[in-house]
Amino acid sequence: MKIFQQNDLNTLNQMHEENLPSFLGIEFVEIGDDFVTARMPVNARVHQPMGQLHGGASVVLAETVGSVASFLAVAENGEGAVGLEVNANHLRPISSGFVYATARPLHLGRRTHVWEIRIVDEADQLICISRLTTMIISRS
Repeated sequence: MKIFQQNDLNTLNQMHEENLPSFLGIEFVEIGDDFVTARMPVNARVHQPMGQLHGGASVVLAETVGSVASFLAVAENGEGAVGLEVNANHLRPISSGFVYATARPLHLGRRTHVWEIRIVDEADQLICISRLTTMIISRS
């Protein structure tokens, strides 16, 4: 099912140049018919004191990719998306390399969307599973 009309990765990455995602090194790498994927380097910037990926950084990555996916699904209608609720289960530690977050829709309603975001390492091992609910709003 094709839900995204826009697929310009450069525009997505430029939108986040001066925001939290760029500070953490988050970069959008793929837009498919029904998914959006971004990656984030795992380094000292996103570590907790024990040298592992901080759970909060995973949540920022999940909310970023899910919110962008929701926005892309409604942008053609002149609407936007804002986060209502996010949760995350951190399943495996990681201390270096990249993590990849892929958002896929579980529900695309008129006023709310629910997204599942899987965060995996470079070997496709599940690091974190997250769910994001967004509210669809008018951009005017």
